[in-house]
Amino acid sequence: MAERVLITGGASGIGRAVAERCRADGYEPVVIDREGEAGNGIIRADLSDLEQTARAIEEALRGGPITRLVNNVGVVRPGPLEEQTLADLDLGVSLNLRCAMQCTQALLPGMKEAQFGRVVNMASRAALGKELRTVYAATKAGLIGMAKVWALELGEHGITANAIGPGPIRTELFDRANPHNSPRTRAIIEAVPVRRLGTPEDVANAVSFLLDARSGFVTGQALYVCGGMTVGAAGA
Repeated sequence: MAERVLITGGASGIGRAVAERCRADGYEPVVIDREGEAGNGIIRADLSDLEQTARAIEEALRGGPITRLVNNVGVVRPGPLEEQTLADLDLGVSLNLRCAMQCTQALLPGMKEAQFGRVVNMASRAALGKELRTVYAATKAGLIGMAKVWALELGEHGITANAIGPGPIRTELFDRANPHNSPRTRAIIEAVPVRRLGTPEDVANAVSFLLDARSGFVTGQALYVCGGMTVGAAGA
């Protein structure tokens, strides 16, 4: 029986690519998302809701412990500081941070019993600072901080915790906001040292590495999958 991986927000975009890569790697992905057709490994739930999240995790664990977790779900509501609302903050904290903590806590007993676990938090290069992203940057930076704390607390149990910080990734959402060949899209590409946008598969490849049993000496790290955009930014 294939080992299972829980992926939040895995019905589209980066999450879907992660689920497909997990399947190719021999795992059985279990996706919690408000989108997608229930069944075939997808559990429908609004992860911004505490109770729905708890019920979905309970359903996922009926098949037994899960020792690999990708905290991928997230939300962004861009805008200048003056326009960011407390409702935006509440939603960002709930979906980007609370959900990750809730899922990790729920899977932790099984990981400790197995003396093995892999946790990957999907952060963002925006954690280093990005205009119009007060709430998003704060919560994505929080995911990096959580991973570092969990690495320290859980390492003795064979559990690693890391974060991935994607740069500009060409998803359906990105394409809707940035039309092909528009000046804005060209400017984004020209700012990337490798001169292209990332793909969901680029991010999934990094997730695959961190989920691997052979990656047990890598923990508490933030891996930026950004085409080189963050070079120099971390030390600024």
